[in-house]
Parts: sequence; structure tokens; C-alpha cells
Amino acid sequence: MKNNIKNSEKLLRRRWIVLFGGFLLSLMGGMSYAWGSFVLPLAENWGWTAAQANLPFTVMIIVFSLTMIPAGWLQDKYGPRKIAMVGSIIFLVGYSLAALMRFFPYPIWLTLAYGIGVGIACGLTYATIAPTARKWFADRPGFAVSLAVMGFGLAAVIFAPLKKEMIAVWGVDGTLFALGIFITAVSFIGANLIKNPPSNWKAPENVNSNFKVKDVIKVVEEVTPQEFIRTPRFYMLWLALAAVIGGGLTAIGLLTAYGEIELQLAPAFAAFSVSFYSLANGMGRPAMGWMADRFGSIRVMIGVYIIQSSVFIAFPWVATNYLLLFICSLLLGLGYATTFALFPVVVAKISGTKHLGMNYGLVFSAFGLGAITSLIGSWLLDLTGSFTPAFLLAGFATVFGLILLMILYKKFVLR
Repeated sequence: MKNNIKNSEKLLRRRWIVLFGGFLLSLMGGMSYAWGSFVLPLAENWGWTAAQANLPFTVMIIVFSLTMIPAGWLQDKYGPRKIAMVGSIIFLVGYSLAALMRFFPYPIWLTLAYGIGVGIACGLTYATIAPTARKWFADRPGFAVSLAVMGFGLAAVIFAPLKKEMIAVWGVDGTLFALGIFITAVSFIGANLIKNPPSNWKAPENVNSNFKVKDVIKVVEEVTPQEFIRTPRFYMLWLALAAVIGGGLTAIGLLTAYGEIELQLAPAFAAFSVSFYSLANGMGRPAMGWMADRFGSIRVMIGVYIIQSSVFIAFPWVATNYLLLFICSLLLGLGYATTFALFPVVVAKISGTKHLGMNYGLVFSAFGLGAITSLIGSWLLDLTGSFTPAFLLAGFATVFGLILLMILYKKFVLR
């Protein structure tokens, strides 16, 4: 009896270590996601166009989202540690090849090395985080998953200034090589810390008597990926994720430009809008997760997306000075935080945890489609010379995702 109590206490401590491992993996993935620091140096020092400088990042996003499907299946089959280890190694390969751009100074080289190599590594490591956290923390899934993936949102805030200094000293290629070494080393640490709980593990029902979990759904049976993709719930979740992600990516791409062009702010000052967005994206994730555990994931998502869509639609008429721009950026960042924090929780509510890696990977593949919304928004800006159509597109895309989630809430989740 005493041994069982000691083992239970040890596992309770262990699960927080696992969560920290997931945070490290998400932080390193977020460093790869934060590409903006490279765009201007590639254009100014390497003679590339803005489109060429952004192409490696665009390809990385698409590869990342598609890799989540096989990566989820692999982590379900072989466990998160092995797959995260492989992803860590591929980080080193991708960044090292990208660093050879001095010898191959062509956009296609960086696109293949960074876009494909780093995209695969991001998919392999990120696919292990949410499913593992959810399995350890059935008692507070929203808070745990959101805390584990918080690093992905914080990376831009923490490392973007550092990247600029590194590029100034070492250039783009030297910075890519240094980042590859650092990201691989930290990812290895995170991979060593992350593992599934024992098969007989059961999370405590009452960790805190004042903490009432409102978001518990009893899953009658574990849903396999083959069964999941044949249900209306999958397609509704997939389209909803694509819609709200499209809005979020549009905001990331246009906030700084809006500040510079419409408000006539200095470039460095206008860039603070993205800093506020990223801060809300990172720090907002555990806050949204905590709220989801108390009030329900779908309820929180619906409330946040009502705010996000309203801000998008009103943005060109509301963001008329730098203070209002920063406030709008914070609110939009919370929407992005909610998306990454709570979608894996909702997938687990609907399909269980046994196949959560691949099931969430299937839903996450919508991230690639969401990137297209961002490209359309930029195209509308070029075509019309106005930010209004782009922000309206992002707003109505969010409304579409919101409607799907409301239908899901009424007909499937809480019936």
C-alpha cells in the first residue's frame, strides 16, 4: 500500500517534468516559426525579393502542418520520446543545410533546406506535445496542454531581438547554423523529458477542492483515425481551425505594415504591435486553458472568437492610433492563443486519447489551408492598396469558424 502511494506521488511530480519537456519542444519549434527577422536581411544583403525571402517560411508552414499527420501516427505507435528525438536530429540537418546558403545562394536552396527539413522537424516534435500532456492531465486538460504549447507563442517575443543581433554579427547563414546547434540541444533535453504515463495511470479527481472541472466529456469509445475522418465532427473542426488560423496569420503578416503605412509609425515602433500580439499569444495560452477547464473549451472558444471577429471587422475604423493598434493586437493574439491551446483538447473530448496524436494531426493539417487566407489577404492589399479588404476577410473567416464551433457545441459535444 505504501509503495503504491509513493509511486503515485512520484508520478504526480513526474507529470510536471513531462510538461516542462513539452514546453521546451514547443519553444524550439516556435523559434523556427519566428521567421520575420530573416526577411529584411535576405532582401537587403542577398538581393532577394520579399516573396523569395518569405518562401522558405511559407513552405515550412505547409510541410509542418502536413507532417503532423504521420508524426501523430508515429508518436501514437512508438511513443513521444523516440519521435521527438528524431525530430531533434532533423532540426540539426535542416538548419545545417540551410546554413550552406553562402555556397548555394539561391532561394530554392533555402526553401528546400529550411522549408522541408525544418518543417518536418517541427511536425515531429510538436506532434508529441499536446497528446502527452493531455494523457497526464485528464483532471485539468486545458491548462496542461496550453502550458505545454505556450513556448510556441513566446518564442517570437523572447528570441526575435536576439536573432537580429546574431544576424548583425554572423549574417543569415551563420545565424542559421548557430540556431541549429542550440535548437537541437534544447530539443534533445525536451525529448528526454517527455514520455507517456503508465497504462494504468489515472489522474487525481480533486487536486484542488476549489478547482471545478467543467470540461469533462465521457468518451464512450476511443475513435480511430479511420473512423474519425468519416464523421461530420472532423470536417467541422478541420474547417473551423483553417478559418480561425487564417485570421491569425493575416494579423501576423499585416499588423506592422498597417502601423507603418496607415498610422505613419516608425518601423521599429510599429513592430511593437507584433510583440504585443506574440505576448498575448504566448502568455494567453495557459490563461485560456485555465478558463476552459472551469467553463468548457468550446464555450471559451466561442467567446474569444466573437471578440476576434469583431476586432478584425472593426479594425480599419478602430485602430486609429498606436495605443488602439496595440490593444487590438493583444486581443487578436488571445484569439491565436486560444486556437493552439484548445483545439487539441476538443479533439481529445471527441475522439479520446489513444489515437490523439494522429487525430489531432489530421485536424492540424488545416493549418496549411489557413496560410492561404493570409496570402489572399496580402494579395488584396496589393490589389486595392487598402488594408480594409484584408482585415474584413480575416474577420469573416473567423465568423465562419465561429459558426461551425457553435454548431459543434449544440449538436455534438454537449448533447
